[in-house]
Amino acid sequence: MAPLKSINQDDLRNHNLSVVLDTMLRSVSPMSRAELAKTTGLTKATMSLLAPMLIDGGAVREGEPSSVTAYGRPSTPLAVRGGGFCGMGLQINTDGYGFIVLDLTGHTVVGRWASESMEDRDPDEIFSRLDDLVVEGEQVIRERGMTLAGCGLALPGLVTDDMRLLTARNLGWEELDLGCFAVVNHLHPRPGNEANMAALAQIPGFATQRHGDGAVGPSDSFLYISTDIGIGGAIVRRGKVVDGDHGFAGELGHVSVALDGPVCRCGRRGCLESYAGRRALVETAGIARGRHATRAEAVDELMKRWHDGDGRVIEAMNSASAAMASCVASAINILDVGTVMLGGLWDRFGMSFATGIEDRINPQLLGAPQVRAHVLLPEVNVQPALRGAAQVGLRAFIDRPLDFLAPSAQSD
Repeated sequence: MAPLKSINQDDLRNHNLSVVLDTMLRSVSPMSRAELAKTTGLTKATMSLLAPMLIDGGAVREGEPSSVTAYGRPSTPLAVRGGGFCGMGLQINTDGYGFIVLDLTGHTVVGRWASESMEDRDPDEIFSRLDDLVVEGEQVIRERGMTLAGCGLALPGLVTDDMRLLTARNLGWEELDLGCFAVVNHLHPRPGNEANMAALAQIPGFATQRHGDGAVGPSDSFLYISTDIGIGGAIVRRGKVVDGDHGFAGELGHVSVALDGPVCRCGRRGCLESYAGRRALVETAGIARGRHATRAEAVDELMKRWHDGDGRVIEAMNSASAAMASCVASAINILDVGTVMLGGLWDRFGMSFATGIEDRINPQLLGAPQVRAHVLLPEVNVQPALRGAAQVGLRAFIDRPLDFLAPSAQSD
């Protein structure tokens, strides 16, 4: 008979600490020890051991005691503490590159973004510039005495678990070994697709303090669509991003919506990106072509003409909306996800525009009219992928707090 395995106390304590932190992050208000015990299912005795570890370790702070309860004891609320632990997000996108550092409250400690056209740029040059840029962030972290828990890297392409960028066609990059770049070897970021990272930023309490009710809840399911030069997508199921077998789930931009449509950069015909991507919209509207169509000035002109009621822009957007609705309806019929979040460039057209797309989608659903989809605009709409990448870094602390808490804070 095989000997029984003993319980690893550190693993058990790590799990319990992680559950407490997750519960606090998802709450819209501070919670007492008793409330945390009731919500998590942990005993009050266990909470009496865990709370001091998080307080002494600098992750949690005590608030002012509330009024006396029915048991005659004042309740002391516990809240997530900022300024102690942080995560760094890195991003290289079609419109620039940069970094951000967030603490557990969601506060931006420091961040920098270099805006420039990134089409067909040399990856060695860009990763080197990013490496130079993050020096300032690391200096601020040291000066403030903060602990960097981890780092995430958002890229506009297909990224594998073994640190390879298979393709980022809108950057002109193919088959990159991310481990050959100094900034990657230095910070050891977890890389991922930018749409997946942006979707994580929309999940309340994923790795930073939840504030308010938000567009979705911490355990909701939704389809996030990132609209830029390319069209990216992410599937969130019950509060977790679905990666798929190879990490590529949610790539809606290269779903064909017209078999006789224009040739996409991927080589296929009629991809959604060829109708609804930023470059496609600017070119169809007659504003600019080629490399000039990807510039920020061209997008600003597109938005100006849209607000002015320019007929050619409206026609381009109607065509793009029809393509988007067709693609999303198919995705909903396959995935059975009822909420769609429209991020990136299309967020700038406003809620009335999103409602128009919702009206196009719903008649195409198999369960209509009983089943309806809802199209929302994202709560986090400023550099969401960058913020999501920083939260990926923070999850390293939330998932294994004992790896970061000082030994003095871990003593019983």
